Amino acid sequence: MKIWLLFPLLAGIVITAFKYKPLSPVASSLPADTLQYPEEKHFRNLQQLTFGGDNAEAYFSFDGQWLVFQRTSAKDGLPCDQIFVGKIPAPGAPFQYKMVSTGKGRTTCGFFTKDGKHVIYASTHLGGDSCPPLPDRSKYGNKYIWPLYSSYDIFMADLNGKIVKQLTHSKGYDAEATLSPDGKKMIYTSVKDGDIDLYLMNLQTGKEKRITNTPGYDGGAWFSPDGKKIIWRASRPQTPEALQSYKELLAENLVAPTQMEVFIADADGSNAQQVTHLGQANWAPAFLPDSKRIIFASNHEYKRGFPFNLYIMQPDGSGLQKISRDKGFDAFPMFSPNGKKIVFCSNRNNGGTHDTNIFIADWVEE
Repeated sequence: MKIWLLFPLLAGIVITAFKYKPLSPVASSLPADTLQYPEEKHFRNLQQLTFGGDNAEAYFSFDGQWLVFQRTSAKDGLPCDQIFVGKIPAPGAPFQYKMVSTGKGRTTCGFFTKDGKHVIYASTHLGGDSCPPLPDRSKYGNKYIWPLYSSYDIFMADLNGKIVKQLTHSKGYDAEATLSPDGKKMIYTSVKDGDIDLYLMNLQTGKEKRITNTPGYDGGAWFSPDGKKIIWRASRPQTPEALQSYKELLAENLVAPTQMEVFIADADGSNAQQVTHLGQANWAPAFLPDSKRIIFASNHEYKRGFPFNLYIMQPDGSGLQKISRDKGFDAFPMFSPNGKKIVFCSNRNNGGTHDTNIFIADWVEE
C-alpha cells in the first residue's frame, strides 16, 4: 500500500511517479541541502543511493548485499511505481539498479527470497497495462485516502524480471508481503474475508491462515530477526461513527489511514498487543537486530501532520527515542541481516524538490 504517498501529501509534499533511467549520484545540480543532522548519532557514514524521482520501501536481501525497492518518476516516463533491484555499492560508488517488475500496472512492496535469486512483489498488471486511477479525494472531504486496488496480487519473479509464480489469486487487494527469516513463510495483507487483515502463507504448500480479526486496517507486517514475533501497523476505529466511516470507505475499496498505531504479536498472530499509544500516524515498524526493540516512523509530535521521523522504543512502549531529524519525511527503516547497517527513505538532501531517496548508513549504538 502506498503509505509513502500518503504522508508526504499530508505534509504538503507532492510525491509523483517515475520510470527507470540511471541517475548518477554525482549528477545532482540542485542546491545543497542537509544530508545528516547533528542529532542523528546512530547514523555513521551516511550515503545517499538514489538521486531524483521517488524511491521507497528499500529492503535488504538476506545476504545483505542487495536492495529491492519501488521507484517512480513521471519525468522519466513511468507513471507509477515499479520494482527495482541493485547491489549495494562501495562507499562513494554509484548505485546501479534495474527494473524487475513487468513495467505494467502499479507495483508495491518488493522483498527478496531467501535464495537471493527471486523477489516477491504486488502488482496490478493482470488488471491492465496502465496505472490504475487515483481516487477523487474531493468526494471524501479532501481527506487522504488510499485505494485498495482489487487487481493487486502478489508474484514471484527472478532477477531478470520473469514471473515464475503467482502467489495470491483472490479478487480483492493482496499486497504488503514480507518473508520470515527462514524464507519459508510470507505475511501479507488482504481484504479477501471482508476486512483489511494479515495472513500467513507457507510458500512451499500455499497453505495459509488469517491471523488478525479486529475491525480496522492491519498491514505492513514484518517478522522479528529471530522469527519469534511479528510487528505491524493497524487502525482501530474507536467510535461507532469512526467504524461506520471505515466500513463505508472499505466498501468502495478505500481506506483513510491517518490514525495508526504499532502492534506486535507472536509469529502465529497470538498474544497481540498494542505497542504505541501516540496518536496520529505510527507506521513502517520493524524490529531492531536484537529482536526486542522496535523502530518506526511517526508524525505524532506534529499536529499539522509532518514531519515524519524515525523513533525507537521498547516493546512495552517505554524508552521512546527520536532517531532521525529531517524536516519532511523519514521512513521505511530496515536493518541489514547482520545488524550493522540501516537503510531508510527520506526527503532530505533533495535540493528543495519533492524527491524521496534511499539512504544507507552504519548503525551505531549509543
